[in-house]
Amino acid sequence: MTGAYGPRVIDWEPDRAKWEQIADVIRARIASGEYGPKFLISEVTLVQEFGVARDTVRKTMTALRAEGLIYTVRGLGSFVSPPDGPPQAAESPATEE
Repeated sequence: MTGAYGPRVIDWEPDRAKWEQIADVIRARIASGEYGPKFLISEVTLVQEFGVARDTVRKTMTALRAEGLIYTVRGLGSFVSPPDGPPQAAESPATEE
């Protein structure tokens, strides 16, 4: 089946937000090792994979970041956190000297 933004790979539960369901899938992929430490999680790829709007994926990423499962490096993207947690300066904007 195809969604508005591409093919759907999930049967959506109508009583839960899509971003929560996508977060569950990503959590499972991290837990299984499919997405290992420092694996780049692309918003564009998730939009295409799940057939949702980019704002939906951004809500997913915000939730996973708040849980410490991923970290974001400005200008590079979002990555799976190592087992000991995200790097300290991961979400800090890069400074130019």
